[in-house]
Amino acid sequence: MRNNRKLWMALAAALLSACFVYGLYQLQRQQLTAEETIGVVIPKRFIAAGEMIKEEDLELARLARDAFAEDMLLDRYAAIGMEAAVPLGKGEPLLAWKLNEYGLQPGFKESTFGIPKDYIKSISSGIRAGDLVQLYASGGEGESRKLFPNSVVVASVKTSGNVEIDNLAQSHLLALADGNKEGMYAARRDANGPIDFLNLNLTEEQWLELDNLCRDGEIKLVVAYSPESFQRFGGAGSGEEKTP
Repeated sequence: MRNNRKLWMALAAALLSACFVYGLYQLQRQQLTAEETIGVVIPKRFIAAGEMIKEEDLELARLARDAFAEDMLLDRYAAIGMEAAVPLGKGEPLLAWKLNEYGLQPGFKESTFGIPKDYIKSISSGIRAGDLVQLYASGGEGESRKLFPNSVVVASVKTSGNVEIDNLAQSHLLALADGNKEGMYAARRDANGPIDFLNLNLTEEQWLELDNLCRDGEIKLVVAYSPESFQRFGGAGSGEEKTP
């Protein structure tokens, strides 16, 4: 009995020792992996150009530090709410230049349409590229009404000389990117001319509805600046996100 007891104790000690050595090996391996790799943001699926990126579209993956580039994103929240400027492949590291923060490009299933000047009754002089606007139908026998339930994105606003309306000394978009609200207001106040050409990002259905409504000239558009514009420039913090 005593010999059997000693045998079991020896086996238990050997097993505990083996578990300890294995655990130490795994810990050292994880530490070595963490030192040699870095967590980068990758898409979980293919994302088309112009599509808005959501939290469930992204995940973190470990990448060898030797392969890391400075424009790779480390934080998922830096990309959430932004739009893909180019198609994003599943599993490839997400690069900052592939994201469109200001949404000037048409979104998923959208195109950029030039709105004929004859279609417009009035337009808010303060709108700029990247803003959100509300469209209203005015005129005809019926009552004026809101044309679409949601705001639409202004792709560009230009003068009669085909020059983008902005402050030539300080762009309002650059001011927003720097978080300089005072500079943004100054840029809008000191714009370089009246609006003559308006381009909007619309779906095909929205454009057809607008065109059919305004083509005979009885009903025209009222283009109003939407305060929702500021919600598009919230931005997210940067930095390396912790991986589980």
